[in-house]
Amino acid sequence: MQNFAFHNPASVADAVRAAAQGDSKLIAGGQTLLQSMKLGLIAPSALIDVGAIAEMKGISVDAGQVRIGAGTTHADVAASTAVQKAIPALAELASHIGDRQVRNRGTLGGSLANNDPAACYPAAVLGLGATVHTDRRSLAAEDFFQGLYSTALAEDEVITSVSFPIPEKAGWQKFKQPASRFSIVGVFVSKGPMGVRVAVTGAGASGVFRASSLEALLAANWNAAALAGATVPADDLNSDLHGSAAYRAALIPVLTARALA
Repeated sequence: MQNFAFHNPASVADAVRAAAQGDSKLIAGGQTLLQSMKLGLIAPSALIDVGAIAEMKGISVDAGQVRIGAGTTHADVAASTAVQKAIPALAELASHIGDRQVRNRGTLGGSLANNDPAACYPAAVLGLGATVHTDRRSLAAEDFFQGLYSTALAEDEVITSVSFPIPEKAGWQKFKQPASRFSIVGVFVSKGPMGVRVAVTGAGASGVFRASSLEALLAANWNAAALAGATVPADDLNSDLHGSAAYRAALIPVLTARALA
């Protein structure tokens, strides 16, 4: 691994100032960043550790929303009684990310900033119509995700928290790759203040997306039976050694129906 400077800021403001200096990268759990550095895919001149910043951690429920700090680990989200009560599907999703080591190191903010096309959290953020808060603005889910490993974040912008509207109902289903435990296809479905939403991860060549045709069916009839015979176009879906685009297209309505059930 290459040489790099290491910064340990005490606040979000300190992290933002450090991020504005040169070719630096923020690091929280480091579950993707460190592997990329070891492989020589990136070579930042400095790492800025935001993992110990207290204001970026924690979970609160207020005014019909669950607010989760960007530095909160997957394990903490999964174990939170507040999340389990308000949005059980979100706690369920967090409990099956990676393995135990990943869940105890990986963070919500890190997952979203990386925006891996097969990651789980983007489906929950888009599927619940969440808002991503940074050190300088608030971004709706539709505006935050911009394609493969791409987001609306500026180079020196820091995710501080995410607000999830509490739905009337929500469900999550993942058909995982057994080794990596990433989603071959994952579907998060919800009905609530943001309407009926079906968000899909793992299948889209450009990352997470909403399945509008399935949303229309469920808006008319919130029941798994409404999806009988439903299809999703295979255009623009991934095709690799784990499954063809047609296979992924066939999985999407099946997993959506299971999420409702």
